[in-house]
Amino acid sequence: MSNMQRRPDSDDYPRIFLQDVPLIDVRAPIEFQQGAFAQAVNLPLMLDSERQAVGTCYKQHGQQAAIALGHSLVNGKLREQRTAAWLAACAERPAGYIYCFRGGLRSQLVQQWLHEAGVDYPRITGGYKALRNYLLGVLTQSAALPMVLVGGNTGSGKTLLVNELADGVDLEGAARHRGSSFGRTLAGQSSQIDFENRLAVLLLKKQHGGSRRWVLEDEGRIIGSNNLPLPLFNGMQQAPVAVIDDPFDIRLARLQAEYIDGMREQFEQAYGMEEGWRQYDDYLHHGLFAIRRRLGLERFQQLTQRLEAALRVQRLSGQGDAHREWLVPLLQQYYDPMYCYQLEKKAQRIVFRGNYAEVREFLMTFSQKNGD
Repeated sequence: MSNMQRRPDSDDYPRIFLQDVPLIDVRAPIEFQQGAFAQAVNLPLMLDSERQAVGTCYKQHGQQAAIALGHSLVNGKLREQRTAAWLAACAERPAGYIYCFRGGLRSQLVQQWLHEAGVDYPRITGGYKALRNYLLGVLTQSAALPMVLVGGNTGSGKTLLVNELADGVDLEGAARHRGSSFGRTLAGQSSQIDFENRLAVLLLKKQHGGSRRWVLEDEGRIIGSNNLPLPLFNGMQQAPVAVIDDPFDIRLARLQAEYIDGMREQFEQAYGMEEGWRQYDDYLHHGLFAIRRRLGLERFQQLTQRLEAALRVQRLSGQGDAHREWLVPLLQQYYDPMYCYQLEKKAQRIVFRGNYAEVREFLMTFSQKNGD
């Protein structure tokens, strides 16, 4: 990339996220782990220990001494290696940008070293902090838009329905967790900041596509280890609710397809037959164990025995139907009463009840009536 073709540094934050513009994050690994963006790759100027030493020097001796220490730590062969990694990333991401925390010394230095190596590569003005603040603003602004919640007992297909609608926002998908003790996914959850960033980009893209209201699953504040942003959660506490009332056998079939048959298949595809089965076995046991106190010791032991019997049958036959022996009482004695209690507190906000297809039709009409 010659000087004649050099692109300017950018503060066009909406475009960065709407177009998934590639990013090179030169912050330390620990900073990246605490929060970053989906399209970013971490190629740090300084490793965690190096950054810590420079930070200590800055506090004790000031900026010039810290800069000098940084240059001495990342010098010679180390500088050559890191510059080579940045050059390779620039070649792979010709339309991208560099950033550090505030768009300051670190990204400027990387930009300078790249220039000396013959490549002019632009930075994000304001760095990570500016991008993060922009997304926080998106979350706050999005929470002020009208919304309607999809309610219903476990297995009602709430997440499926949300994903069918143009204005639907899959909060569980953004959190990479299905919101129950059995909610773990193979992708695993990320940091709170990564979840918020991912959700903000999803909302931004949907608004760019024309959404002016949201259809959300009726969630608690916590999804696995991630918390819903408070402005959004507060808006959900005032939103109307449409409740799916599907027959028990339909709900049970959905749960078996997703949590039993589907999860076994996913584990075995990811880890192979033997290790996949072990992981699947652990996943189901952990799901029950996580709610043992709420179930009570006697009921927990009974359900665990039925789970283990079902696993033995499934291991031999390949069929998961035996799991209904513990799934049915778990729904009838635990999940259904718990959700009914929670729904009673929202009785004044319920605007519609029906089966899956009827609620879907209502929500499509609701969105049209409440459009711009």
